[in-house]
Amino acid sequence: MVKNAALLMIDMQKGFLDPASPCCIAGAAATVPACAAAAEFCRREGIPVFFVTRSYRADGSDVEHSRYQAWAQGGKPLSPGCPEAISAEPPEELRPREGDYALFKPRFSAFFHTELDLILRRLGVDTVLLAGTTTPNCIRASCYDALSLEYNVAVLSDCTSSATEEIQQANLRDMANVGARILTLRELTEGAELPDSVRAARERRYG
Repeated sequence: MVKNAALLMIDMQKGFLDPASPCCIAGAAATVPACAAAAEFCRREGIPVFFVTRSYRADGSDVEHSRYQAWAQGGKPLSPGCPEAISAEPPEELRPREGDYALFKPRFSAFFHTELDLILRRLGVDTVLLAGTTTPNCIRASCYDALSLEYNVAVLSDCTSSATEEIQQANLRDMANVGARILTLRELTEGAELPDSVRAARERRYG
């Protein structure tokens, strides 16, 4: 069983799930049941669940330059006043519950300009489980930042999504190559043991 872990559920919002949104990720909607099951499992096991999501200002002043044109011309998704189908709201199955944590992030990584690292360290977390969308952007950026901050990282492959299966598999391989563990939700729920590189490094340094 994963000890001292937290689940980071990233960007599972209508604006990334609905085909009407210019931000829609083709494979994301299909992962909602698995993501909801992962959150339920972690709650039962006492693993903190973090919902880390994106929200833009109505005037677009915080939208990435690379996305601004598509955002402005596509109904201003993920911002106040946009149609509900492309809003920052989560699907019903993935609404935070009592005891969960909800954070907004201004860019791809869940750690960039958020209090996530502070809260995780206060909770004694040394392992993050990554789920959500999109694998080559927000999942990957969060993975690399977590590794840089010396967390153990596991990516739940069937709880993440990309525009194509080819993109999904390529990015999972890249993250595995830099030290993340790739596993399925079933492997997690059946008690997969994760290598604790954080503890191993401490023991090598300090004995």
